[in-house]
Order: sequence, then structure tokens, then C-alpha cells
Amino acid sequence: MTASQQLNRYLERGKPSATYRIMDKVAELKAQGQNIISLSAGEPDFPTPKHICAAAMMAIQNGHTRYTQVAGLRALREAVVNKFRLDNGLDVSWQETLISNGGKQVIYNALAATLNDDDEVIIPAPYWVSYPEMVQLCGGTPVTVACGQESGFKLTPDLLDAAITPRTRWIILNSPSNPTGAVYSRDELAALGNVLIRHPQILILSDDIYEHLIFDDIEFATMAAVVPALRDRILTMNGVSKAWAMTGWRIGFCVGPRWLISAMEKLQGQQTSGASSISQHAALAALTGPRDFLTTSRQAFSARRDLMVRMLNSAQGLHCDMPQGAFYSFADCSALIGKTSAAGQYLATDEDVATALLEEKGVSVVHGSAFGLGPYIRIAYAIDNDSLEKACQLIIEFCETVK
Repeated sequence: MTASQQLNRYLERGKPSATYRIMDKVAELKAQGQNIISLSAGEPDFPTPKHICAAAMMAIQNGHTRYTQVAGLRALREAVVNKFRLDNGLDVSWQETLISNGGKQVIYNALAATLNDDDEVIIPAPYWVSYPEMVQLCGGTPVTVACGQESGFKLTPDLLDAAITPRTRWIILNSPSNPTGAVYSRDELAALGNVLIRHPQILILSDDIYEHLIFDDIEFATMAAVVPALRDRILTMNGVSKAWAMTGWRIGFCVGPRWLISAMEKLQGQQTSGASSISQHAALAALTGPRDFLTTSRQAFSARRDLMVRMLNSAQGLHCDMPQGAFYSFADCSALIGKTSAAGQYLATDEDVATALLEEKGVSVVHGSAFGLGPYIRIAYAIDNDSLEKACQLIIEFCETVK
């Protein structure tokens, strides 16, 4: 028996995260003494706000270092209720909430609790790299729907309707989007909701993790608020990672129908139990404390976005639309495909472009095909302005020498 034959069949056919693989490569090169500017990591570069850190230290000093309830501290669950009520106009109860070890666990719990063999999950592409892998790890079938630049990288009602089959169990919507920064408007969500109302077997997962990172006074909307008739079929996921610069604290949360929350809690109880007690106290401080950090960080990201898009669009062979949210640009590099870099690397794919950029200019990005749509490169502008400007200049120089 080979090693692969001893693995779970779903795990064996799965792929490691492309973003983490690149981050590991960057760490390896830096350890070798190379100067690398990373535009591949999807996390804010700001420190976690001081009042949140202080709450975590106070939790330790007060002895809050033991197990919590599987579904999370009651106080945190009630703070989540208040967040959804104030930010999104959703009237929910604390029993309809769940606290997990990061937003990723929320999504995995939901899929694992509901998917059976051959169940299908509709995933608009470009997508966050983990969506299809999670689906297939849970025994389901990811059905990716290409949503190109002409639709703003967003799913349309016609595309959704064409993708639905009797086996469709979920659809995953992410707004603002990783990797494109696209934001679904209220009208666009309503149009998708009108399609989904006709298919009562379909559950909707709304990944709102970048909710507070929207620019140009664009309104944030979430499906459960826009189409109340679908509320009993929607799981709305969020967390503190992106908005409050708390990626390493690993706290995600969600609200959804009580039957689904109960199933997810049952699964989590046999998998990891509750999230870190200290991190939960920190998340409580984030949700109940001052919000000035949300404004200042959003302003910083908006300025970085403008800088990056302006510089990328001056690079020969690149084109980048203005993202509406998150902290990513999704640059079209099709004009570079089929050419050769200054070091002699033939650029057959967007992955070749990303590899050549890293090896020749010391700038790491993620190839768009890892997100289900190429030839693009995803560039994260979650670094300081000076480093960002330097990285963009290196990208421009790289493009100038491609022949």
C-alpha cells in the first residue's frame, strides 16, 4: 500500500493553500538573507489596538485561562448579536451565534455539518483559495462559476441560475472579495436572492470578513438583511481578524438558523472545543470598545489602494481596475503571457509571472489561477507606503524588461 492509499480520499486529492505555500517560500528566502517584499499575505500590517491587547492581558491576570463553552463565552456571543444588530440591521438571538477558531473554522464547520457525497456548492470565481478545497474535503463537489472582469468579477443572476442543479446544497458569496476587492451592491444581492428564493434546498454562506474595509463611501450590504425571506437559509460569517488586525488571535463568529448553529456546535465540540479563552476576551474588547481604529485603518488602506492602482496601471503589460474593498488588487497580466523575462524565464502562465517576480525582483505576489481565474496576479497592499511604493517600482521595472 502506497502512502497516498493510506490517506483519506478527500484529503489525498486536495491541494495545499497556494497563499500559505508562497508565504512559506518567502520566509525561506528571508531566512537565507534575501531581501523580499511580500505582497502575498492577506493580513493587516498594523498592530492590534492597545485596548484589545490590554483586555487579553487582563483576562490572563484575572484567571480566565480555562475552557469556555464550546459555542463561546455568553458575553462575546451577546456582543456578536449587538454587532449584527447595529452594523447590519439583523435582529438575532445569542443562541443563533457561534464563536470559532477563526473564520475558516466557521466555514468548514458549516460545510462539514451539512454536505453529503455529491452535494454541490456554487463558488463564484475568482474565489478565496480555501473554498473549493474545504468543499471537497467535506465530500462535496465545488462548482466554480467564472465571473470575469466584464461583470466586475461578480456573480450575476443568469450565471447563478445556470449553475444550479438538483444537487446544489450551498452557494458561497464573499463581499468585499478576496482576491478582487469587488463589493456586491444591495441591488445585486437582491437580484441573486430572487433566484435563490425559487430553490429552497440551497443554503447561502455570506462571508463578510472584509465588511469594514470598503472605500469611497460605498455601502456595505449583506444577504440576510437585503432578502429577509432567505434568513432561515443564510449563515453570515464574520470575525475580528481583518478589521481589528487580529489575524493571529484566531476568532471568527457567525449567525444563522438555530438548527445549523446547533449542528456546527456539535461538530466543534468533538473537534477543537471552544476557541482560546484569552482571544475571546480580546474579541469582546474589540466588539464593545472604541471603533476609531476601523476608520484610521480604512483610510490608510484607501490611500495605499490609490497608490498601487496608479503605479500598476503605469506598468507595461499590466492592467488593474480600482478595487472597492478589502486590501487586494487583481491585476490582469495577460499581456505578459508568452513573453520572456530579463533572466530568460518563459512566462507561459500567471504562476510563471509570479515566480519570476519573486526570483528576479524579490517581490512576492500570488498567481490569479490559484483563485480560479487567470491570467492575473493578486497583490496585497497591506504593507507600509514606502515598501509598497518600492515594490510597485520593482514590478514596473520587471515589466519593462519583459520581451
